[in-house]
Amino acid sequence: MTDTKTVLQVLQSTTAYFEKHQIESPRLNAEHLLAHVLGKTRMDLYLEFERPLSEAELIPLRDLVKRRGQGEPLQHLLGTVEFCGQTFLIDNRALVPRPETEQLVEVIANCQFPIANCRMLDVGTGSGVIALSLARKFPDATVVAVDISDDALALARENGARLGLNDRVQFQKSDLLENLDERFDLIVANLPYVSMQDRNILAREVLHDPDVALFAGPAGDELVRRLIDQAPRHLNAGGLLALEIGVNQSEGLTEFLRQKNYHDIQSKKDYSGVTRFLLASYG
Repeated sequence: MTDTKTVLQVLQSTTAYFEKHQIESPRLNAEHLLAHVLGKTRMDLYLEFERPLSEAELIPLRDLVKRRGQGEPLQHLLGTVEFCGQTFLIDNRALVPRPETEQLVEVIANCQFPIANCRMLDVGTGSGVIALSLARKFPDATVVAVDISDDALALARENGARLGLNDRVQFQKSDLLENLDERFDLIVANLPYVSMQDRNILAREVLHDPDVALFAGPAGDELVRRLIDQAPRHLNAGGLLALEIGVNQSEGLTEFLRQKNYHDIQSKKDYSGVTRFLLASYG
């Protein structure tokens, strides 16, 4: 007969296992997974430290802990991710949203748009987090979201349905702006901006995201440059292009924006001090 383990003992042993496997924030990961298996919040665990756990509760936890130790993203194991105060479904059909991208939404939310019922386009929407978050922040706006991946669009529509926003956000398939005719007051994009040469330095977790959501070309900024080139034909006069970009890409992309006759070009840093966002107006 095996000794029964308590909630606290399981959290401690799981944390030690994650530390050994070099998982970032090991205790936090352990709490999230145990709370998920038990159908409770992390705070609930603190009130139940002495509660013994049954074998039936430990079996699914062991599987999740092993997968996390092998580098599978926590968000994939939980099936959800928090973004701008909302819970979104997430899995291997789309990129796991990063905290920096929440900041991009905040930057846009602080912008002044020329008309109340403006038109917004999210390019490379993935799981739909940017488009759906903007639809919530701008209740009078019309929002269109495009992606080249059918799988990502299916996930985005599921998130739209969960949040009751599919009547406000139109999802459609497009390679950047190829399948679009209309114009917008805002075009926002968090496109793949990683060079294929950098694959070997990415975290294990990141490599669980689809390649199409991560990698551009040899330089990493090829897709962003294509969008910068296409966007003027789809922006209303004075319209805004808002981009999330990779490390060390701002100088070259700012110069490219100038060459393409954008104006009021601004770069903004993320919370870790990296120049991560470019804003530029056209017309």
